[in-house]
Amino acid sequence: MTESTLSSPSKSIRLDVLAKEASIALIIKAAGLVLIYLLQIFLARWMGRTEYGIYEYVIAWSLLLAIPASLGLPRTVMRSISEYRVTQEWGLARGIIRGSLFLTLAASVLLCGVAIAVILFINSYYNSPYSLPLLIGIGLIPLQALVQLQLETTRALEDIVSAYIPYLVIWPILVLCGGFLLLEINHEVTSIPMLGVAILALAIVLIFQRLLLWERIKQTLKPALNLYSYRQWIEISLVLLLQRAFLYILDETDIIMVGSLVGPEAAGIYNVAVKTALWVGFVLEITIIVAAPAFAMLYTQNNMAELQRVVSRVTVWIFWPSLAIGSFLLIFTAPVLSIFGAEFMPAVSPLKVLVLGRLVDSLCGTVACLMVMTGHQNKSLPVFAFSAILNLVLNAIAIPRFGIVGAAMTTSFTLVIWNIWLSILAVKYIGIQPSIFYSLFNSETSEEPKQE
Repeated sequence: MTESTLSSPSKSIRLDVLAKEASIALIIKAAGLVLIYLLQIFLARWMGRTEYGIYEYVIAWSLLLAIPASLGLPRTVMRSISEYRVTQEWGLARGIIRGSLFLTLAASVLLCGVAIAVILFINSYYNSPYSLPLLIGIGLIPLQALVQLQLETTRALEDIVSAYIPYLVIWPILVLCGGFLLLEINHEVTSIPMLGVAILALAIVLIFQRLLLWERIKQTLKPALNLYSYRQWIEISLVLLLQRAFLYILDETDIIMVGSLVGPEAAGIYNVAVKTALWVGFVLEITIIVAAPAFAMLYTQNNMAELQRVVSRVTVWIFWPSLAIGSFLLIFTAPVLSIFGAEFMPAVSPLKVLVLGRLVDSLCGTVACLMVMTGHQNKSLPVFAFSAILNLVLNAIAIPRFGIVGAAMTTSFTLVIWNIWLSILAVKYIGIQPSIFYSLFNSETSEEPKQE
């Protein structure tokens, strides 16, 4: 980005600039989401729901295991660099970029070794259709962890384009092209070669992303001797690691549990519902991309009035588009799912339930991000822990009885619980009202301060 959202004279966030950055993020995120959704459609049609279910089951596990491999460092780096830029601690900013890379590499190698041993041990007692695909999919773990680390680092340096285009745009294009080549060569697409394509494509993305990040570092950070504060970073990152793991349980573990308890066919059907429901959270994710560094900067400056104003404005930006998208999906559920093929139509009911849960996210806005970026991750950790455990327990009960509808009901219910709880904590500990109801009925928060 060429223009910072932080206005130097007034130390306030210019909402016109923030809106411009949000528009850039909107274009990139929209392109990425469309590409990923098209990828899901083509893979579902090419592979059939069983092979597609196996593929998505392995992808879900790789994303889950990438969380401990990352040690919680991606969000720590993003938050810390935003603070170091305000305090002009260039040595620490450069140090955390380099140190986090080495820590992530070490953790990824160790975790991959453990994962291989566990899979081989389980396979010696139980011959699962997932065993070989999981062994191959292990290659995605370090790649996912490193890509997320570099993505968040680039976000902290306020370069949305370089942060998201490699992962959201280039990766799905490469995977889609690879899948098409497999179809042309083999006249079929199965999970194992498709996982190989995904690994190769993500490795290419990682290298390209690294080159872009290196250029951004040279442009943004002043030369300085690298300084390392590993103890402080790890203390923060371990809490964020747990929080991210719990959040992932809310977002993805239902797919894993459906695949484990019901089978790959059900996992394929349910995954279509999950991926489609993500459209409701599309605007929320975009806004967090540009607003998170602003939250950290304003809180570091103790500019609480300005922080409330920004939170309220972006909450309005999130709510209305999310409501429109959710309403569309609820009305046209069957036509949307028909794009995937007739065999995926059983996803109609779970999709409607998941959409309702995602709409609650839009009511509460950026509350989860707000808690982390203001240093209150310890306060929010019990919320995520309780919600994750509740999600696991209820899924274990609901999925065997109600199938994929039970998984959708459980996921939506826990989303409601943790959003309301986090909103209460945001008011109590930060003094910020994050909900749409405050934003709509308090006109003062939407006024743009005069620039000197």
